[in-house]
Amino acid sequence: MRRKKKRYRKKGRNVVFREFQKDKIAMVSLILLVIFIFFVFIASLFIDQEALMRINLYDRYSPPGEKYILGADQGGKDILGQLIIGARNSILIALAITLLTSLIGIVVGLICGYFGGWVDHIIMRIIDFFVTIPSLLFIIVFVTLVPKYTVTSFILTMSLFLWTGTARLVRSKALSESKRDYVSASKTLGTSDFVIIRREVAPNLSSLLIVEMTLNFAGNVGIETGLSYLGFGLPPTTSSLGTLVSYANNPAVLQQYWWVWLPASLLILFMMLAINYIGQALRRSVDVKQRLG
Repeated sequence: MRRKKKRYRKKGRNVVFREFQKDKIAMVSLILLVIFIFFVFIASLFIDQEALMRINLYDRYSPPGEKYILGADQGGKDILGQLIIGARNSILIALAITLLTSLIGIVVGLICGYFGGWVDHIIMRIIDFFVTIPSLLFIIVFVTLVPKYTVTSFILTMSLFLWTGTARLVRSKALSESKRDYVSASKTLGTSDFVIIRREVAPNLSSLLIVEMTLNFAGNVGIETGLSYLGFGLPPTTSSLGTLVSYANNPAVLQQYWWVWLPASLLILFMMLAINYIGQALRRSVDVKQRLG
């Protein structure tokens, strides 16, 4: 049994590797994204965030090259430092939201799909309620009403509304898996429902969940930067890529001080495209594995 599982995992890795070999854009995106993440997290260790966010009007709108590599913003703050810290914050926040929403969605989806019946009916009505709620509007209202919100409260608030998509996906897959012969055989042998879900049903959803989490990660990066752009994201004292892009709302900054907003815009574009190309390659790998059985 263990040898069979090892062969299946090795076969799955080979399928993924072949898909990335065929898709050069996805391969390049993966390499560049890994290098970028390593650079961001290592470089952020050498940046004093308090000093970075300190206002210095003498360096207001300093162009690139004089004192700062990528210039300074309207408060005289280093753009390069804000890009590094902002990218790190976006990655960490999106990762935390993705893991938290995936955990909730997987647990709820497995319970609904495996047990079905009245359990599935009640939980799905709760999910439908959350789906009908304008989640972004609720997040904006929360940020507006809470005088001192933190990054943690921001993550928890977003996670409260963003788990339903994963739950519905897992439920639909678990419904079909729960009717397969191996589940019926395990029940006949007296295996508990918890063990069947954990050891047999959940592992069969792993490939699908990896793809879902990758695409959700890209979406969460976009949501965080979008809310920060609108002024309802991270606290003002925390560096954010969306805040840098929002400076372009000022026509003078848009036309004369391109270094304030353009690097952040290009960085967001790079991150979103790279993650989506990787996610598409992983999705094709899952489709191939399903066809091959």
